[in-house]
Amino acid sequence: MQTYNIPDAPRAIGPYCHAIRSGNLIFCSGQAAIDPETMELTGSDIKEQTERVLQNLSVVLKGMGLSLQSIVKTTVFLKDMSDFQGMNQVYNRMFDSHKPARSTVAVKQNPLDALVEIECIAEISE
Repeated sequence: MQTYNIPDAPRAIGPYCHAIRSGNLIFCSGQAAIDPETMELTGSDIKEQTERVLQNLSVVLKGMGLSLQSIVKTTVFLKDMSDFQGMNQVYNRMFDSHKPARSTVAVKQNPLDALVEIECIAEISE
């Protein structure tokens, strides 16, 4: 296994890396709507936070020569399931025609009290 910490992505807020490669799979740690420069949670609503989360995941993947199009599976953690529609609108726009497998679950709270966190599994095509 090889670990990755991507300089342009928000720093990990705990003892974990941005991603681990095992074979041709990349397992990305969950991203919240953190501004990588200020390390502050950004966005006042689900749409703004979802966009920042997917931008952060894009930065992590780009650091390994990949993109959102490389993702085979996501897990979305929502603070409130009533935000599902707003998250889904941004998610759909940012993934465009690519539709990875996905699970969406409601969580009581995450460490930053973010509205959304998304983790993913991507594949390296060789």
